[in-house]
Amino acid sequence: FSRIIRLGEGVSQSGRLSDAAMRRTIDALRVCASKIQRNEVARARCVATEACRIAINGRDFLARVEDEVGLKLEVLDRETEASLAVSGCASLIDYRTDYVLVFDIGGGSSELIWLDLTKRTSAERNGDQSRRPAAKPEIRGWTSLPVGVVTLAERFGGHHVTPDSFEEMVQYVIGLVSPFEQLHGFRALSSGATVHLLGTSGTVTTVAGIHLGLTRYDRTRVDGCWLTFDEIQAVTYQLLARTYEERVAEPCIGQERADLVLAGCAILEAILRTWPAERLRVADRGLREGILATLMSEDGVYRTGRRRRRQRSGQL
Repeated sequence: FSRIIRLGEGVSQSGRLSDAAMRRTIDALRVCASKIQRNEVARARCVATEACRIAINGRDFLARVEDEVGLKLEVLDRETEASLAVSGCASLIDYRTDYVLVFDIGGGSSELIWLDLTKRTSAERNGDQSRRPAAKPEIRGWTSLPVGVVTLAERFGGHHVTPDSFEEMVQYVIGLVSPFEQLHGFRALSSGATVHLLGTSGTVTTVAGIHLGLTRYDRTRVDGCWLTFDEIQAVTYQLLARTYEERVAEPCIGQERADLVLAGCAILEAILRTWPAERLRVADRGLREGILATLMSEDGVYRTGRRRRRQRSGQL
């Protein structure tokens, strides 16, 4: 179950969660609580992210959620959020690559994680990519940018975006990304190496859906697909040429995202200009799947599942 609730709407201006946003969120959480109860869930991890991290009344809102809905939400710190995002889409990493930039463009923040895969053995590099590698990718550097699609659209406008205002958004985000690049020098580090990007967010899945010409969003076609730099830019500037109403009519956008999609494209454009890469893999998965994978691993489900698969295939 998934619903767009824009909890962080207005927080960048007021510093507070709005009454309307909190009502929308509580309505959605009631659906979640009902599903949890109906399915007799024994263990769950319920989390909140950027909006509740920065809002003055974030903690009060979580207390209200626990009182009214019965769900106790944990506020993730930025590092944990980044790590879980990586866990959620790790199966989509091309392990023949030297470096991978995983990014998650959210509503109020965007996480960037550089993974170093150079320490793998040659057998792992040339082996079957469907097998999990022996060594986990090393997180070479990560950051959480204080910008997402909601906050950027609120700052520059999302309904009527011109080429000039779009470029202003891109330059604003580049200004936020630059200190991270200057600290680590990933552009020089990855020069001459094999690199791919892995994007997990509504922005990249929307761009992929439009590129594929889908008349209705289809996760099975989007999740795991590859896009080139030129294909991404073609969709971005195609959207920039459309009116707000035309973006609403796009089946992979709709009214809920029409005022946010170009802000997301601006963040994506800033990332691509900072770290040019030939390929981007699209992940329709991320934080929630990372939480699920972590819980399953803690319960031994992953280990048991792999063992059973090998038993069935005669490997054990």
